[in-house]
Amino acid sequence: MAAVLFEKASRIYPGSPHPAVDNLDLQIDDGEFLVLVGPSGCGKSTTLRMLAGLEPIDGGSVFIGTTDVTMLPPRERDIAMVFQSYALYPHMTVGENIGFHLKVKRLPKDEIKKRVLQAAEILDLVPYLERKPAKLSGGQRQRVAMGRAIVRQPQVFLMDEPLSNLDAKLRVSTRTQIAALQRRLGVTTVYVTHDQVEAMTMGDRVAVLRDGILQQCATPRDLFTRPLNTFVAGFIGSPSMNMLPCVVDGDLGRFGTLQLPLTPSQRTALTTDKVTIGVRPEALKMASSDDETKGLAVTILTVEELGSDAFLYCTPVDHPQMSVVARAEGLSSARPGSTVMLVPDLAALHVFDTATGDRLAE
Repeated sequence: MAAVLFEKASRIYPGSPHPAVDNLDLQIDDGEFLVLVGPSGCGKSTTLRMLAGLEPIDGGSVFIGTTDVTMLPPRERDIAMVFQSYALYPHMTVGENIGFHLKVKRLPKDEIKKRVLQAAEILDLVPYLERKPAKLSGGQRQRVAMGRAIVRQPQVFLMDEPLSNLDAKLRVSTRTQIAALQRRLGVTTVYVTHDQVEAMTMGDRVAVLRDGILQQCATPRDLFTRPLNTFVAGFIGSPSMNMLPCVVDGDLGRFGTLQLPLTPSQRTALTTDKVTIGVRPEALKMASSDDETKGLAVTILTVEELGSDAFLYCTPVDHPQMSVVARAEGLSSARPGSTVMLVPDLAALHVFDTATGDRLAE
């Protein structure tokens, strides 16, 4: 096991005017489960492949432990990679697939058998060791691919969207198994996904990338409660955070009928008279009669019932071109076409400079 360090690491593909990964500085602690997340084309898979040695590094350095691996070939980096495709040998049994790398390294047969059995016990694959991959489910095949990585006993696990080929229900159970397995083994793990729910439920920390640039790396809780900019705020959370473009009027941000307070430090830090105030759906509630003058008047377009919760998709009366989402209790009385007042929880506001997109300190 070992820590991983990216120092000003960059990758520029031939013919591309912009780096796929641009001056990445990222420290991953020994034994940590770090998730790289972001939209398609943000550079997360390129970052993983740079660490694996599958992509050359055009600038900066990458370290595994104390070793500079920037110029080392993949086979000398002591990593194990799990891909989106399982890449299992169809003519081999599960046990042969798991132990294939050990056989190539010419380890003694007894040692191979021991390691394969240990991995199979960890992954609940013992009953399937004599089966061929064609006789397994998608989740079982993914566990075989994990077993093949485990028996190598690497310093670092690399996982590139390993669950994307599984159905929704199986993804939920498998991601729980992977997270529990990583904590049991204690191996430093870098995991790539485009699914922010997957990222938030699995990672010790989550690194959010956009256009090859690291936006924020923090615990899931910190990403959700203190996003550094509007991109992270909008990307993390489902449904997304509501972004209200407000005009500054003294110590208030005004959006339609809504008046939201700004602290003196936030007012001073603004570079223009525009401020963006973020409110998550769960921080918007339908007004009681006492709150009717304090809220935002909206027209409900759709009510999405989820049983325990309901999401109200609305348009502000004064800004019909915009959309706002609020969370209500399940089996809500709200109906499409009705006009209601939504009142924000003032303690849960996120304030950003509209010009820069950066979060303003409270």
